[in-house]
Amino acid sequence: MTISTHRVFKHDKALSIHAKQPWFVLGAAAHYNLVASEDPSISHFYSFEADQTHGLTLAIPDGCVDIVFDCDQTNPHAKVCGTTLEARSAHLTHRHRYFGIRFALGVTPAFLNINADALVDKEISLHELLPDAPALLEYIVNQPSLSEQASLFQRFYRSKGTHKASPLIAHTMQLICQSKGNIQVRELESCTGYTRRTLLRRFKSDVGMSPKAFSRIVRCQFAIRDLSYHNRVVFSDLACDLGFSDQAHFQREFKKLVSTTPQDYQCRIRRGSYLERIRRF
Repeated sequence: MTISTHRVFKHDKALSIHAKQPWFVLGAAAHYNLVASEDPSISHFYSFEADQTHGLTLAIPDGCVDIVFDCDQTNPHAKVCGTTLEARSAHLTHRHRYFGIRFALGVTPAFLNINADALVDKEISLHELLPDAPALLEYIVNQPSLSEQASLFQRFYRSKGTHKASPLIAHTMQLICQSKGNIQVRELESCTGYTRRTLLRRFKSDVGMSPKAFSRIVRCQFAIRDLSYHNRVVFSDLACDLGFSDQAHFQREFKKLVSTTPQDYQCRIRRGSYLERIRRF
C-alpha cells in the first residue's frame, strides 16, 4: 500500500509540469530531475546527464523557450532554445550534465532582448543575447545541485524584472489550452471580441507564431500527456477528443511532431521506465 501511494503521488507531481520533453527524460543517463519555480512565468527547472548511446535526443514542440546550460567544467556554455515546430535534434553531448530553465507557455523573457518570432525553431548562444552571460554561466556551473542552480537563476531573473503577458494573449492562450488546442480562430474572435487580423498580429508579436500553430503544439502536448500517464488509451478516442478528423490524421500529425507513432511512443516510454526516471525536488 505504501508503494502504491508513493507512485500515485509521484505521477501526480509529474502531471503538474505542463510542457513535456519526453525524449529528454528517456535520453537521461539516470534520473531527470525537476524543481518547481516560484515565478509563474517560469514553468520549471531541470537537470540531467545526457546519454546518447541509443541515438540523439529529440526536442518536440512545446510552446516554450528554454535556456540550457552545458555544465561541462572544461568548456561550459549556454544556449537559448525557442520551441520547435516539429521534432528535431537537441544537440546534446554524451555524458555532459545539463541544467535548464523552461519558461511558461508563450513567455519570451524580456532580458534576452529578442523578439519572440526570432526564437521559434532557433537555438542561439546566450552570449549573443545577454551581456552578462559569462558571469551567469560561471555562477550556474559552479553550483553543486539543481536546487542551488534554480535559486541562483531565480535571484538573477528577479533582478531583471519578470515577464507579464498582455491580458489579451494570456486569455487567448488560456482558451486554446482549455480546448486542448481544438479551437478555431473564429471561436477565438467570438470569445475575445478581437478580429482575426488583430489576434494574429498580437499573438505573433507576443508568442512568436500564429494561434493556429500554437494550437497545434498544445494538441501535441495533450496527446503526449495522455499517452505518457495512462496505460490504456484508445487511439481513436484520443484522436476524437483532440479534434482530429480520424485516427489516421492524428497518427500522421503525431509522427511529424514527435518523430514516431503513438503506439511506438507508448512502447518506448514503458520500456524506458519514463515515470520512474522523473524526480521532483
